[in-house]
Amino acid sequence: MTAAVVFDLDGVLVDSEHIWERARRTLVEAQGLRYPPEATRAIMGMSAPEWSHYLRERLGVPMEEAAINADIVERVAAEYRAHLPLLPGAAECVRALAAEYPLAVASSSNLVLIELVLRLAGLRDAFTVIVSAEDVARGKPAPDVYLRAAELLGVPPVACVAIEDSTNGIRSAHAAGMRVIALPNPHFPPSEEALALAATVVAGLPGVVAAVA
Repeated sequence: MTAAVVFDLDGVLVDSEHIWERARRTLVEAQGLRYPPEATRAIMGMSAPEWSHYLRERLGVPMEEAAINADIVERVAAEYRAHLPLLPGAAECVRALAAEYPLAVASSSNLVLIELVLRLAGLRDAFTVIVSAEDVARGKPAPDVYLRAAELLGVPPVACVAIEDSTNGIRSAHAAGMRVIALPNPHFPPSEEALALAATVVAGLPGVVAAVA
């Protein structure tokens, strides 16, 4: 029986992966460096400390990791404030599930960005728990962020349903022992191996509510 629902944020509630990519690419290229095509997929699911380290050590950005993090977060926040790319059906899906279950967000985004998105969307009150990967030891595909969400919800992971869009996200929620509903990101689709771990695959947020039951 489903006792709680845990949402990823980027690619599930907001169409934001291209915003993150643009912010990182702009910073890297401003240093006269190359942003390789494989970087976005490599970074997806990483926590803020992990992707800041990646940009510094793998791509050669000559800045302290804290400065890299702050720069990217401000770029993304500015875009959200200008126009929040809320995905179609996101508000309706969240409200419908919040009427039946306690909800959590388990996201690789920085906490300040999670809070900003939910506030701008008018959905902050729908979520009992918010967990950012910056607050756990390992980002996705490790299960840490989902395990922490279940712990704060007071619900066993096996009684939670996770909504995920990416390869690393699906692997993370599955490794935590949750039932996963996959909502494939059309721009960065999950691998077939990851999709095989999901209990259900849906084409859009309107299909999520029925799939949770």
